[in-house]
Amino acid sequence: MYKYKMLIGGKLVDAESGKTYKVVNPATEEEIAQVPLGGKADVDKAVEAARKAFPLWWGKTQEERSRIVSQIGAAITAHAEELIELNVIDHGTPIGMSRFQAMDFPKHFDFAAQASRALMGDIIPLRNESLNFLQREPRGVCALITPWNVPLMMIAVKLGPALATGNTCIVKPPSIDSMEALKFGEILKEVEGLPPGTVNIITGPGGTVGETLAAHPGIDYISFTGSSETGKRIMELASHNVTPVHLELGGKNPVIVLEDADLDFTVGGTVMAQYANTGMICASPGRFYIHEKLHDEFVKRFVAAAQQMVTVGDPKDVKTFMGPVVSAEHRDRVEGYIKKGIEEGAKLVLGGKRPTEPPLNKGYFVMPTVFTGIKQNMTIAREEIFGPVACFMEPFSDEDEVIKRANDNVFGLSGSVWTNNTTKWMKFARELNIGTCWVNDHLSVFPELPWGGCKESGFGKESAFAGLEGYTKQKLVNVFLPDPKNMPRP
Repeated sequence: MYKYKMLIGGKLVDAESGKTYKVVNPATEEEIAQVPLGGKADVDKAVEAARKAFPLWWGKTQEERSRIVSQIGAAITAHAEELIELNVIDHGTPIGMSRFQAMDFPKHFDFAAQASRALMGDIIPLRNESLNFLQREPRGVCALITPWNVPLMMIAVKLGPALATGNTCIVKPPSIDSMEALKFGEILKEVEGLPPGTVNIITGPGGTVGETLAAHPGIDYISFTGSSETGKRIMELASHNVTPVHLELGGKNPVIVLEDADLDFTVGGTVMAQYANTGMICASPGRFYIHEKLHDEFVKRFVAAAQQMVTVGDPKDVKTFMGPVVSAEHRDRVEGYIKKGIEEGAKLVLGGKRPTEPPLNKGYFVMPTVFTGIKQNMTIAREEIFGPVACFMEPFSDEDEVIKRANDNVFGLSGSVWTNNTTKWMKFARELNIGTCWVNDHLSVFPELPWGGCKESGFGKESAFAGLEGYTKQKLVNVFLPDPKNMPRP
C-alpha cells in the first residue's frame, strides 16, 4: 500500500485534517494507496509559503533559475522507472505509452530552462531624449490546476515555464491520478537551490482545494486545464480578485478527409489518434467528416484497423495499446454517451459493450467503439465524450459546407484536414475556427509549439515562447534623458 504526503513549504506533510482518501487501480479495481485529503487550511499554508519564497526565487539570476529548472528535468529522468510504474497502476496507461510519456516529461523543463534565457523585453524608439522599454516580470504566486488524463505531463507543461520565468507555484493535481504528482513532490526535495515553498503540491477535491485556490486573494495567476464547466467556475471565482486566468478546456475536434487523401495512411494515423490514451485526450478526434466518395471504404478500413491494431488489455503488458478509462464514474459517463448515440439513431458498428471475459471483466474497460451516420444535432456530435468512441458524421460532398459543419460547435481546440492538395489544406487551415490545425497528421504536440484553443476550448497558450510569456506581466519603464545643454539652470 502506497502512502504519500503533500509538499508545502519544502516539507512533506499530511493534510491539516489528518484525513486521507483511497486510490484505486482502474485496471483491477483494487485499492493501492492513500493520499492526503487537503482543504482550505492547507491552501492557506501553501499560499503563505509560496509568497514567502517568491522574493528568494525571483531574486535569483535567470541563469540560476534555468539551471535549477533543468535539474528538475534531470531528476525526473533519474526517477523515470518509478514514475512509469505509478502511471500504469494509477491511470491505467499501457506501459509502452507510459515509457514514451516519461521521456517527454523532462523536455518541457529543458525547453523552459533554455527558452526563458532568450525571453527579452522590447525597446520602444519614441524620441531621442527618452529611453522607453517593456520588461517582463513574473506574475507572482501561480495556481496550477491540472487534469487527470496525462497527470505528470500536464504538471510539466505548466510548472516548467512558471518556474523558469520566476514565479512560485501551488500545484493542485486531480483528485484521481494524484500519485505521480505526490511522488514528484518527493523528487523535488532532492533538487538543490530550490527555496522551500517555491513549489507546493496539494491533493484534494476540486470543490474545496481547487475553488479555494481560484478565489484566494494571495494567488496572482491561475492556469487550469480541464472541463469547460469547471473553467467557467474558476473564471467566476477569480473575477472577485480580478485574478488573470489561462484556460485550456474541452474539445470536439473535427477530422476532415478530402477525396484525394491517401486512405491507408489516413486510416492508420486517425485510428492511433482516436484510441491513444483510451481516447482521454482533449485533442483526440471528436468528429469524422469523410468525403462521400471515400466514406464507406474509409469506415470499413477504420473498423478493421481498430480491431487489428488496438489491443485492449492489462496496462502492464507491453502488447497492450489501450487500457481502462480512469475511473468507474468516467466509464459510466462514456457508456452513457454510447447509449445516447444509439437512442438518437446513430449506427453502432463496433464495440459499445462492456467486456465480460477475464481479465477485462474487472477494471474500468470500454472497448473501442465506432458510430456512423451521426447528424449534427445529436448529443455525441455536440459534446466531448473523452473516451474510445469514434464518431463518423454523415458524409459530405461540398467543401464549403463541411467547413461550416466543422465550425458548428461550441468548442474550438483543434482539428485536422487530410489531403494532398496544397491549395485546399491552406483554405481549411484559414477557415477552420480552431486553435491548432494539423494537415495529414493528428495529435503532434511538442514543447516548441504553442497549444491552446478558442471559443469554449479556452484562451491563452501553453508551451513555446507564448507559454512562457503567459507567466509574465509587462512593465513599461520610461527614462527621460535630456540633453545637458538644454537643461534649465538656476
